[in-house]
Parts: sequence; C-alpha cells; structure tokens
Amino acid sequence: MSVDGVDTAALRKARGAFFTPSQVASYITAWAVRSAEDSVLEPSCGEAAFLVPAVQRLRSMGAPQELSGQVVGAELHETSARLAVAAVAAAGAEVTVQVGDFLLSEPVPRFDVVVGNPPYVRYQDFTGESRAAAKRAALRAGVALSNLASSWAAFSVHSALHVKPGGRLGLVLPAEILSVNYAAPIREFLMREFGSVRLVLFTERVFPGVSEDVVLLLAEGRGAGPTDHCELLHARNAASLVDLVDDDIRRWSPAIGDRWSLALVHPDAGTAYREIVSRDHFEPLQRWGETTLGMVTGNNAFFTLTTAEVRARGLTESDIEPLSPPGSRHLRRVLSLRDLEALDDSLPTWLFRPHGEPSRAARAYIREGEKRNVHAAYKCRVRTPWWRVPYLKPADLLLTYMNADAPRLAGNPVVAHHLNSVHGVYLSNDRRVLGRDLLPLAALNSVTLLGAELVGRSYGGGVLKMEPREADVWPMPSLAHIREHENRLRACRPEVTRLLSAGSIFDAVALVDEVLLAHVPEDLLQVVRDGRAALHDRRSARSRSK
Repeated sequence: MSVDGVDTAALRKARGAFFTPSQVASYITAWAVRSAEDSVLEPSCGEAAFLVPAVQRLRSMGAPQELSGQVVGAELHETSARLAVAAVAAAGAEVTVQVGDFLLSEPVPRFDVVVGNPPYVRYQDFTGESRAAAKRAALRAGVALSNLASSWAAFSVHSALHVKPGGRLGLVLPAEILSVNYAAPIREFLMREFGSVRLVLFTERVFPGVSEDVVLLLAEGRGAGPTDHCELLHARNAASLVDLVDDDIRRWSPAIGDRWSLALVHPDAGTAYREIVSRDHFEPLQRWGETTLGMVTGNNAFFTLTTAEVRARGLTESDIEPLSPPGSRHLRRVLSLRDLEALDDSLPTWLFRPHGEPSRAARAYIREGEKRNVHAAYKCRVRTPWWRVPYLKPADLLLTYMNADAPRLAGNPVVAHHLNSVHGVYLSNDRRVLGRDLLPLAALNSVTLLGAELVGRSYGGGVLKMEPREADVWPMPSLAHIREHENRLRACRPEVTRLLSAGSIFDAVALVDEVLLAHVPEDLLQVVRDGRAALHDRRSARSRSK
C-alpha cells in the first residue's frame, strides 16, 4: 500500500511501471518526432518521461505554446498523471493526460507518433479483467495472445492502433520479444503492419536494478507493410545511444516463423545455424519427449532430507522418495546422475512424502512441521493432506534451466524424483533407451549450445533461463544422426565425462563436435562457435553492468 499518498516501489512494480532512463526517452523521441505539426501520444506516460522530450523537440521545431490537443498522455495511476502534467508545465507547456486504463480505450489512428514504455507485468500477476481487456485489445488487430503473454504484448499492439497511416511507433520493450513463443504474433504483426521495423539492441543492462533486458522498437510507415527485413543497431548502453548513426544499421531478414533472437548474432552465424538445423541432422527436443516443471514442495527445508537426517528420525522406506537434490550444481559435471550416495553428504537426496499411512516416525515429523508452521505456507495449506507433495514420476532426463554457461541434460538411471529447480524430460517410448543413454552426451555440441542461447531467455544477471515450452524447440541431434554415430559417441564418452568432471565443458563440446558435426565445414562451425561465445559474453557483460 502507499504510505501517505507516496507511490512506493512495490506499487509501481505491481502495475508494471519501470521509469525510463532519460537518454532512452530522448533518443526515441528524437527519432520519432520530425515536424512541428506532429501529434504525439505517450500511453502509460508515468511521470512524462517521453512527454517532456516530445514537447522540447516540438518547440525546437517551432511548435506553439499550446500543445494540449497535439501532445497527449494516458496513465492508469492518478498521482503519476498529476506529476506528468506538472513536469510538462515545468517545461513550459500544457498537455492533456487522460487518466484510466489505456487498454479499455477505443483505438483511433490519429497520432503521427506514439512513443513510450509499456507496463511490464508478468503473466502470473496479469490476471482478471486486465488480462481480458488486453486480449480484447490485441484481437482488434487480429493478434491472438496466449495466456502466457505479459502485459506489454497487448499494450504494444494497442499502441500501434493509435498510429495514423504513415506514422511512427517507438517503444521500450522487454527483450523477450525476440525469443518467447507468445511474442510470435506480435513479431508477425509488426512486420505486416509497418513499412520499416528497426531494433536497437544493447550489450549492457539499461534499467539499473532490473534484471529484464530491453530492446528499442522503432517502427515507421504504418500501413506501408509488410516488410521482409529488420534494421538492426547495436548500442553498448543507454549513454552510447547518442553515438549511433545510420551507417551502423545492418539489415536482417528473419525467415517466416523465426525468432528474432537470431538478430543478436553475426549474420554469418545466423545463416550457418539456420542451414544446419534445417537439415535431418537436428530436430527439436519435443520430438524426443515432453519437458515439464518439477515438483513444488512449499518448503524445501522441511521436505528434503539428507541420508543422516532420515536415519536420525527413523523414517521408513514408505515415508521417503529418492531425490535429485534441489538446485543443479551436482548435474553440471556429469552426463548421468548415477549414484545419489556418492554426492556430498550435506545434499538432501530424499523427499519426505509418505506413500500411504505415515509411519510413527513420519507422524512425529509431521507434528514437528506443524509446530514450525510449515503447514501454513500457501502450497501446503491448499492441499490435503498438507504434507503430501503432489506426485510426479521420475523423469528420464533432468534439464538444468537456470544457467550461467549452458543448459545441461543429465540421465537419471537412479530414478530420482526432481523439484522445480530443474525440469524433467520424459522421453517417447521408441526413443527412451537410446535417449537416456546418449542424448545428454550428444546435446553437448556447438549447434545445440548456440540454439540454447537463441531459444532461452537471457536475464540481466547473466543467467540463461529455459522454460519447458522453450525447451520444446531447442535443437537436438536427431534420432537418426545419433544412431549413425552411436559407436563413436560411446567411444568418446569416457573422455567427455573426464572433461566435464574437470569443469572443461567446451573442451568436451569440441570432442562431440568431431563426431556429430564432422559434416559441417570447419569455417561454418567456427562461425557457430563464435556466435555462441558472443551471446554468452553478452549475457556476462550485462551481469557486470549496473
């Protein structure tokens, strides 16, 4: 809640308000506003991050003092709207700021320029009437959004519908527009609707203290589309935007259905990658099986136990299940989780989950949990009985999904259960035997690792995250390709295992490349490797930037 009418950081985050750095707002506005007669809209204007530079830009071109009909803002939050009006007044002008939900407004294409920073609320918190209004707004443009879409998606489409024919749209968008599945209709809409689509990509973090990476969308010529290419500009950070010139623009033509994350790599790497994965040697992980989230306990400290704790409490076999310990560090230097007992004694390798009637020792542990108020945690109190974690059968493979270097697959011959700190891959019946044995090894190739960078989500802390639906399209060596090279893969496995154990993942990858990518010309393979390294370095650079 607000304190004495003050707009707190928590309240701003809840409505998706992240205020835009002045260099970014000025850059977009300077690109978009091109004459003293331009009409300008800033939806979700906050405290006038774009309205003020728009007024200043118009004034420099000879616009009149009175701009209330020419420059318009929209803002959900009444206090922010008042502050926006005051900020523009301090700049020597009067503008109109409409208070209310922008997504409920009827779009009228009357503005030469629409600029802004759409609210960013993740789908988990974007619910109820707000979500329904957003989906209706997007459908006006023929864009059907999935339930996984965050708030910016519909907001961007609705903003575009306020642009008059020939006009311009300049937005700050989360970089997930480049890669996530739910953004595909947005990408298609922009390419179809505008005659020119430009993206400004950043090496470093733009919003201090915010992990989400951003891109700038600069689209012009509404109604002049479709276009078959994007224009790309690369900036180090917000301060370096002033150094960009048109000579730096690179053309990039995404194939139909392509994710725009390929825009982040050198054109040669993108071309090589597309060519290689389009052939029979690779296929998406979804062809191998289904990737799912792990179990959610509600309180890992209570539900996960070490072997010593199990023995000390006298728990029986019917009270516990074997468990891949929370986290994924123990999976990063192995191809297979072969021996839970060989793991560090401090790691919990058992899940407390009585099958039926708890033993006497289990009942005592349940009473202890209630004394510790474990049963009051949300995930616990909404299930009956609170101490029985919803069951998920052991997966064939475990997939690390929060990664500093690269995602890993690990076999699960010990039939351990897994929590939501890793994903489980359940292989198809006809692929189970070979997949359990060789897919974790085969996945350690340069094409698959570049694919992970392209289909996963990069966060400001340098982490590459891969959700199940993203894992579905992650390119893996095909069943036929692995079968063809089965003997050579088995022969190199001991050395790959040794290298992984030593922490030398990319030396291990080079060995697998020799087996599975021998058909790829060396110069193309090096381009792929360079592309992966560039994306990894890009993530690392943002983790160091403030």
